[in-house]
Amino acid sequence: MSHSQKYQIDRVVYPIQKFIQNEKAGGLVLGISVIIALLLANSPWSDDYHHFLEHRFGFQFDGRTYLEYNLHHWINDGLMAVFFFVVGLELKREIVAGELSNPRKALLPIAAAIGGMVVPAAIYLIFNPSGEVQNGWGIPMATDIAFALGVLYLLGKRVPLALKVFLTALAIVDDLGAVLVIAFFYTSDISVLNLLIGLGFLLIMYLGNKAGIRSILFYAIFGIGGVWTAFLLSGVHATIAAVLAAFTIPANVRLSENDYILTIKNYLTRFKEVDSNNKIPTLTNEQLHILDKIKINTDKAIPPLQLLEHSMHPMVTFIILPIFALANAGVSVLDIDVKQIFNTNVALGVALGLLIGKTVGIFLFTWLCVKLRIAPFPQGMNLKSLLGLGLLGSIGFTMSLFVTQLAFSHEEYKMQAKLGIFAASVIGGVLGYIVLKSQGKEKKKS
Repeated sequence: MSHSQKYQIDRVVYPIQKFIQNEKAGGLVLGISVIIALLLANSPWSDDYHHFLEHRFGFQFDGRTYLEYNLHHWINDGLMAVFFFVVGLELKREIVAGELSNPRKALLPIAAAIGGMVVPAAIYLIFNPSGEVQNGWGIPMATDIAFALGVLYLLGKRVPLALKVFLTALAIVDDLGAVLVIAFFYTSDISVLNLLIGLGFLLIMYLGNKAGIRSILFYAIFGIGGVWTAFLLSGVHATIAAVLAAFTIPANVRLSENDYILTIKNYLTRFKEVDSNNKIPTLTNEQLHILDKIKINTDKAIPPLQLLEHSMHPMVTFIILPIFALANAGVSVLDIDVKQIFNTNVALGVALGLLIGKTVGIFLFTWLCVKLRIAPFPQGMNLKSLLGLGLLGSIGFTMSLFVTQLAFSHEEYKMQAKLGIFAASVIGGVLGYIVLKSQGKEKKKS
């Protein structure tokens, strides 16, 4: 047994840590959550499952109740705000120092994402041009980054790293597009006063960034207690507040990489030279002081943005998204009348918008960019692998379900949209996997 596993608890903790660090794990857990939700919705406990989500929670002060919403609402506006906060952190990191920081390199995934949003919306509107069903045009616009990357990582080394980077950048731009659609088209009546209060708190966070404040607590208090709460009350969707708050988190370091290396080397030398206690595992006061200094300097060398993103990612992947899936993926198929599914074109518009629209939009806009020499293909990408990525882009699960809740108040339309999402996501995921797997086999033979 290695030194890091010398305690019995490590036999339990280490496999869990290894699973969490595996890229495929997030998609796997999300998939299991979807299956559980479907089983619950089609079981004898179906009524209990739906009734549980209707329990209401709020805060009481001086005999008055504030922010009283049902559990389903808290999950979609509260927990999912955390998901969008991490999306915002990823967006800012990519813009500051990632794939979106180089304009030429960013053009191709941006074009692919735009194509993957415009064409699906157009296809949906062809089938649903008017009435309440028209509101669902935003549903097939989104790609589920967790599922899409999960399928891609299942292929392992058969897929070049460039394809994974391209799909990640595409999905992040796609998420930004979804956020903008929610902000401009899926908001209720707006309370200007609450919106201004929220923007005021956002300004405080921005000024705190510029003033050099790096305390996570500072941003948490003003972000949750100020921006998120005010936006929730304003009518502008609270997830927008989460993305805006993420953009105020500092992305710079106080200690450069070279200075950090020199500083830590000096402290490690001092740590080695000081008299030890020899009473393992205790340390001397001087050793403790040196280790404190190492921790302080290490914090200075890590951007708060990356620290938050790194620490929150497992929580979002393994807690928040599965809970969201459990709350939103439960569609009862036992009592569905086939005529009921097709008495509108919602299911058809969503399914074709995702499966055909996403694939064609991503493929066509990317191909045009390359043909017009606006941007080159990433190394290892060709038309066949682009087709496979386009098919994976049609996995619109999490974001599509989220927009469904905003687009429709009619339960029948929600059910139809969910069926369309499930059908397109499963078919697109399987076909994308087959295309990219065959591409990998061809490369091996050559």
